[in-house]
Amino acid sequence: MLSVEEATRLVAATIRPLSVEYISLTLAAGRVLREPLYADRDFPPFNRVAMDGIALRYEALAAGQMEFLVEHTQFAGQVPRPLQDSAAAIEIMTGASLPEGADTVIRYEDVTFRTDEAGHRVAQVQVGAPRTGFNVHAQGADRHKDDLLLPAGTVLGPAELAVAATVGAALVAVTRRPRVAVVSTGDELVPITQQPEPHQIRRSNVLMLQAAAQQAGAEATAFHFNDDPDDLRLGLPDLLENYDAVLLSGGVSKGKADFLPEVLREIGVEQIFHEVQQRPGKPFWFGQQPGGAAVFALPGNPVSTFVNFYRYARPWLLAVQQPADYEESVLGGSVPVVLAQEVQFKPRLTHFLLVSLEHTPTGCILAYPERAGGSGDQASLLACQAFLELPAEQEVFPQGTVLPAWRFR
Repeated sequence: MLSVEEATRLVAATIRPLSVEYISLTLAAGRVLREPLYADRDFPPFNRVAMDGIALRYEALAAGQMEFLVEHTQFAGQVPRPLQDSAAAIEIMTGASLPEGADTVIRYEDVTFRTDEAGHRVAQVQVGAPRTGFNVHAQGADRHKDDLLLPAGTVLGPAELAVAATVGAALVAVTRRPRVAVVSTGDELVPITQQPEPHQIRRSNVLMLQAAAQQAGAEATAFHFNDDPDDLRLGLPDLLENYDAVLLSGGVSKGKADFLPEVLREIGVEQIFHEVQQRPGKPFWFGQQPGGAAVFALPGNPVSTFVNFYRYARPWLLAVQQPADYEESVLGGSVPVVLAQEVQFKPRLTHFLLVSLEHTPTGCILAYPERAGGSGDQASLLACQAFLELPAEQEVFPQGTVLPAWRFR
């Protein structure tokens, strides 16, 4: 059997970056940018007023002047009119371009207004400014024209989309979404809309894998095959031809109805490995159609399917979407946590241990092992947020041991 580390390396060897497509920025949330974006002008592009108030010359304040005749009012978006009199002021709103002749803004809270005998509006400054440029967001203070804003490989979240919109990137180059076929196998499985007989169960694994693949950025379509070699031989080649990855659940162990490994080899899928030194999920089968789809054939017990997806398939899906290697995606998928109580595991297998997590006031994450009824206990996943990876060469893991955790919540 392969070690988890060897299996990870072999999965990594199948990584090929997906092609680029151009899409509307309005549809790009969660997508991976494939071309860098640069500032098309300074940030901010003008001396931006940062407070509602009055704009004036600081030197008048510094000379002791506290009353200013208001020449006019300027709103954000209006073409600025210069300050004509250096001893006057302009009433101005947040976001407006600072007018020529003014260099400082006093906020409304520090100003009172009155009307003089001639009917002119006069601003009385109650609290002066400590320096010139006060309450002014200077042009280019944040970024300069042609500065790199978003490098290729950036995942486009709300902040990134806002910056892209600011530079006018109406169309962006992103990695196309991975196309994933999610396949359940087994005669005992019935549609979720059907009332199962006592000897049957509903198809839950396929829905779980589909949702998990979609969360990883993939377009995932669900299929089902019964435990019939002819059905598998007939249906699988089309999936291998039209999808980037095929995720199968069930049919890979040593049972008499576990036909998948043999059928996959018959239809031309190269077996890269079968069985990994781990629990749960030891029967994991991995292969690739030459020049085509990667095939993750996962054991059918739901916890086995679940942890194998998050340990191997999810990092693969992330890696093909961005110009980074699989190792970075794998390392980025786990976080260090502290074991809250001693755990013993004697078999020489890497153990994926379901845990709940607690964040302490000091910033540490504690991991509490959760009780589970084996790899078939699907409901045990509800109480957990992650699984720990316990190395095969160790049997006793004392309280306080730091271990990698693979979070799924």
